[in-house]
Amino acid sequence: MADDGWTTMPLDQAVLVNPSVRLERGEVYPFVDMQAVDPISRSVGPSELREFKGGGSRFSHGDTLMARITPCLENGKIARYVAPDGDGEGVGHGSTEFIVIRGRPNVTNNGFAYYLTKWDGVRQYCISQMTGSSGRQRVPTSALSHREVTIPPLKEQEAIANILGALDDKIELNRRMNETLEAMARAIFKSWFVDFDPVRAKAEGRDPGLPKEIADLFPCAFEASELGDIPKGWRIQPFAETVEIIGGGTPKTSVPEYWNGDIPWFSVVDAPNDSNVWVLYTEKKITREGVANSSTRVLSIGTTIISARGTVGKIALVGVPMAMNQSCYGLKGKGGVGKALTYFTTRELIADLQQQAHGSVFDTITRDTLAGISVVVPAPELIETFEERIGPILERIRSNLFESRTLAAIRDALLPKLLSGEIRIKDAEKFIGGLV
Repeated sequence: MADDGWTTMPLDQAVLVNPSVRLERGEVYPFVDMQAVDPISRSVGPSELREFKGGGSRFSHGDTLMARITPCLENGKIARYVAPDGDGEGVGHGSTEFIVIRGRPNVTNNGFAYYLTKWDGVRQYCISQMTGSSGRQRVPTSALSHREVTIPPLKEQEAIANILGALDDKIELNRRMNETLEAMARAIFKSWFVDFDPVRAKAEGRDPGLPKEIADLFPCAFEASELGDIPKGWRIQPFAETVEIIGGGTPKTSVPEYWNGDIPWFSVVDAPNDSNVWVLYTEKKITREGVANSSTRVLSIGTTIISARGTVGKIALVGVPMAMNQSCYGLKGKGGVGKALTYFTTRELIADLQQQAHGSVFDTITRDTLAGISVVVPAPELIETFEERIGPILERIRSNLFESRTLAAIRDALLPKLLSGEIRIKDAEKFIGGLV
């Protein structure tokens, strides 16, 4: 039973829907695309800076962006916009497929408005109101006037937002920790295998700044090669010879028995940002029958996935066993090349390809592309040491992602109970006290 002072009203009277935001046509502002919204994360930042041409959604710092198109809304793509540091105006624009929600002055707290939007009572209602052709259905903005919601007093709204926000704060802390961990791993890879810093230091008689047992694994001189000077004793190989290349596939969409199973099915929309590294969740899932009757395969944990057509060059590490579509390749190191080295080498190669293609279209990667790229392969003992050093860092990132998913599930379970008054604020505070 909710406390006294709670009132019932239409959703579009409880919050502001697509509030007015002044943007100048032709000016450049932060832009948020749909792919940037992570269903687990409370916040979303700009994807890029983009000229405002008059269309799409407009929003200010703290506004809630709710996906209005299928399957993005079903997958929980709802987040609050966080303006870049130093952006005094705090405004931005984004996909046409966002409905923008803001707290209504003297009615709803802006943080509470976000959790109200995420509540299944609102989200599932919006899903039920979708119109349009199959696969491209959208929520009409007018539907929000027909859903009544019960709103607590502002003081309780703030308390509810703070309780749920504590869980989201921990999720955000994990995200920042993952950024730091990924940057550490990437820096070690670049120092050892791109810039050859330890070899350069030893060649110049300087201390490489590594434990002796690691420093001893690096040569102290360079030798000429087709790729320029490389560490002495290391070899040049076509990249395709250092990995097993695995193709993907799509089960027939006309066969319902192939879809909505328990096997995640990766496509480019599921690619994580660089700092998260791992993909644990996909928008679509397939059945074992779907795998058996298509060219896709179930990839093992630690396989690198790269998008090869359409949006080219998105990379992820498989965090749970999953399949993928035919626009991607799976890469598994062989000949002693491990998971971490394969992943970071692939990222480096894609960055090089994108740089070489600057000003031209970089629209596909083929097996011939991978075969035509040569890489420097270190000594086996150094590869093993790199995996021993970087593997635990990547695993910590994966563990943080799993923890964040658990915290998000707890948040989503508490949400309806707090909004209905079924759980009292003090009880909820005690419950989450041991979690964050």
